[in-house]
Amino acid sequence: MGALVVSVRTELGQKVAAGQTLLILEAMKMEHIVAAERSGIVRQVLVRPDGMVAAGETLVVLEAVDHVDAMVHDDDVAPLDEVRADLAEVNERHAFGLDENRPDAVAKRRKTGQRTARENIADLVDQGTLVEYGALVIAAQRRRRSVDDLMKRTPADGMVAGIGRVNGELFGDVNTQCAVMSYDYTVLAGTQGTMNHLKKDRMFELAEQRGLPVVLFSEGGGGRPGDTDHAIVAGLDCRAFQYFAELSGKVPLVGVNSGRCFAGNAALLGCCDVVIATKASNIGMGGPAMIEGGGLGVFAPEDIGPSASQYRNGVIDLLVDDDVEAVAAAKKYLSFLQGDLSDWECSDQRLLRSAIPENRLRVYDVRSVIETLVDAGSLLELTGGFGTGMVTALGRVEGRSVGIIANNPTHLGGAIDGEAADKASTFMGLCSTFGIPLVFLCDTPGFMVGPEAEETGLVKQAAKLFTAGAALQVPFCTIVLRKGYGLGAQSMAGGSFKAPAFTISWPTGEFGGMGLEGAVKLGFRKELDAVADPEAREKMFQHMVEQLYERGKAVNMAAHFEIDAVIDPVETRRWILSAIQSA
Repeated sequence: MGALVVSVRTELGQKVAAGQTLLILEAMKMEHIVAAERSGIVRQVLVRPDGMVAAGETLVVLEAVDHVDAMVHDDDVAPLDEVRADLAEVNERHAFGLDENRPDAVAKRRKTGQRTARENIADLVDQGTLVEYGALVIAAQRRRRSVDDLMKRTPADGMVAGIGRVNGELFGDVNTQCAVMSYDYTVLAGTQGTMNHLKKDRMFELAEQRGLPVVLFSEGGGGRPGDTDHAIVAGLDCRAFQYFAELSGKVPLVGVNSGRCFAGNAALLGCCDVVIATKASNIGMGGPAMIEGGGLGVFAPEDIGPSASQYRNGVIDLLVDDDVEAVAAAKKYLSFLQGDLSDWECSDQRLLRSAIPENRLRVYDVRSVIETLVDAGSLLELTGGFGTGMVTALGRVEGRSVGIIANNPTHLGGAIDGEAADKASTFMGLCSTFGIPLVFLCDTPGFMVGPEAEETGLVKQAAKLFTAGAALQVPFCTIVLRKGYGLGAQSMAGGSFKAPAFTISWPTGEFGGMGLEGAVKLGFRKELDAVADPEAREKMFQHMVEQLYERGKAVNMAAHFEIDAVIDPVETRRWILSAIQSA
């Protein structure tokens, strides 16, 4: 193409080396270097500076020579370690957000015993794998503050976000990438600003497009009223809450909170599949200012949604001591969704033979049973403060992930109340969504009954267990540890003992359409009432219970093929593997 000669960098008789610049031309406002294709001596220079040349025109004529020692470097070629002005500017802008350049902000975190946003992310993702998005964003407050002030005081607009690997040392590069986002409480109290809302939108879209789990560190005060750079009346048309909610069921969502989390921050946290929080957390849909503004009184942040309360009501699934434990819990939870482990150990399974007391009325610790059953160190209980009558946990069997739902006989004798049913059905949905096989450990006299139980909405909550069981898209199995009575037992087996991959029992198993004592009292009321002597009546009652117990013993159930087998507890892991190996 035609061009303007900007400069001529050679002259007649000059020796030039291959690659040496001869001319610089300008075409379409871009400079083009014309370099020697090989070593030679300049015999003709047919152009002059500021002259025009046409396409195909000869510019310089060289006489080829074998070698020229001298090599003149082009002006644009810089040493590899040189930092040019443009790169220096970029580095300076990035430096504003680094912890080492914000000692006052770091000191405030140390006073509260917390880590910075960048420290938590650095602990979560594998070293050197994080690519950060939106690092140079600043708060949308240019109309009220200088850009220099915003760069120093509002780095990343209070949100550190990026994509990196988590647990790559366990699973390699496969399935370990995560979108990681952390509000930065040292920047405008971790509030949700105009620019970090846009950053969230971008990360949520990437997570959906690439199928990435999202880990959200949610500490912050909610919406921010002080942004001025955009014409906003209420800001209710922002898309972050919609986009994040749409990710539910598509990718794993993990929420981690340390400290105060109110309003919009809490709304995002509540959308997560699993909420991990430190004991120093306060979580609420409205903070002190919003409560006072609504005329509802004056409260300190510590009065609103304390962690103990939010753990009891099920908002918090994992309650931990500090940031270090919170990140470790997030990594462990994600590991169950990332793959199988080849290295594993387990307890001596003979311990299971004595795990259930021979005295059928004696309670036991079902968590101890689960810990013995699964691979050593793999147990991760979720929502332990809520729905005490049910234990929901993740674990591994020979390195394979499983979800475990177990009745807790120390609470209401294992009867399933509304909270327990709600907790179990939610966990079933989580495991089904992300392909984790389920193991039910059944020991229940049935659903809780009575006027107080019905006041809690038990009918709907109990029914969710059946609908959740019918909707399961993963293999599941049921192991009866002791009691398997009535509708409650059926709900621990997907609605029917024939629904699971197998329904088996340990030798301590006992079965019936309802609790044995209740069955005798209802079914033989007339016979019992006819016995006047209280001692004789009690003796008759116990005899009838024993008869029903013999009839409902596990071996008799198996003999009538209402369950698939009665096994030595030592064989439990082998049975579980038979059900989940195809998952």
